[in-house]
Amino acid sequence: MNKKLLLTIATLSLSTNAIAKDNLSEHHATVADSVVAEQRANLATSTKGEGFGPQSPRDVNSLVGTNPIQFSQAPSFTKMNLCNIHFHKNAEHSGGEFTTYAGNGDGKGFQSGFKYSGKLNKAELTPTKNAICPSEHGALKAGDTIEVHYVHSSAQVVPGPTLGACLNDAINNPQLRVETQVFVLVNDNKALDFTALTASEIKQGFHQAVNIPNNTGDAIQYNGSTTGPGYNEIGSPFQVSWSVRPKVAKVNINTVGKWCEGNVFKEDHAHGVRNLVTNPALLSPIK
Repeated sequence: MNKKLLLTIATLSLSTNAIAKDNLSEHHATVADSVVAEQRANLATSTKGEGFGPQSPRDVNSLVGTNPIQFSQAPSFTKMNLCNIHFHKNAEHSGGEFTTYAGNGDGKGFQSGFKYSGKLNKAELTPTKNAICPSEHGALKAGDTIEVHYVHSSAQVVPGPTLGACLNDAINNPQLRVETQVFVLVNDNKALDFTALTASEIKQGFHQAVNIPNNTGDAIQYNGSTTGPGYNEIGSPFQVSWSVRPKVAKVNINTVGKWCEGNVFKEDHAHGVRNLVTNPALLSPIK
């Protein structure tokens, strides 16, 4: 497969660019359970017998998985290059402190996913003065949950936009790892600063996100795929090693808004979520 075609697929596949914007707003009607059920049935049909590897996202509290495709876990992220950072509104994964279902959403990945299961005080929920990371699907608000993906590649690359930043001419099939942290947005200047959380520098020859939280529990490790609502009914062909931290951290919503105004990844809004993958045949076993 030539690089041009691979990059085309990659740009579509990573959830940073997985679905085009439309005219739906955050107040759009929620689809019925039958719509999600049909999407899951179509995913099962389109992947059956085709040799797709394990998929993501999943309930990381569950160890069940019968997908036979195996691949080696990617190295520690400290031995790989950070290539992309993006985030989703609501967690794509379920587990730990993010198990509250946000609902079916619009059927295209927005207003669905999972929310922080804990409680916030009134001050933390104070509305912001400015719209935070606005998009055609609505802006973020205090109390919202986001899942941040720190994407790493074994290729010799530098941080940039989309999955294309994780590939180069020398290695068309690099190992990929996603370090995952779920945050809840609070209007509190004492909360974590998102600019600091996404800061990167070169350490021991690798581009590194130097402030990924290290106090949010032991990460659940599993083999899966790229995500995003573009894969609700088809399988992702990319193999990804996942590390999902179970505890939620609080981040200052205003610093998230500042980051959306300009960053090397050209991210300016929250992305939609892929339906939780529940079919054991599409999941790897977690040891």
